[in-house]
Amino acid sequence: MPEDHTHASHPAIATRLKRAAGHLRRVIGMIAEGRPCVDLATQLHAVERAVAEAKRALIHDHIDHCLTGEGAGGGAHDLAEIKALTKLL
Repeated sequence: MPEDHTHASHPAIATRLKRAAGHLRRVIGMIAEGRPCVDLATQLHAVERAVAEAKRALIHDHIDHCLTGEGAGGGAHDLAEIKALTKLL
């Protein structure tokens, strides 16, 4: 069975993502309403930023708690994981 990777920050990150999902549903509605493309692009940019910020928070929390905190092993595996994570930022 896989190890539990739940962190204290996960509920707040999930809340951010739910808000972004609602915002995205609204953008889809704006498309159906025939709203101007500039308005759509502006709102999609806001959705992208919200998702990017949630991802950044998740990665930073993982680095803080799993790679440099109590869960850190300090070995080559941790270094490889940090390198992999930096590609996602």
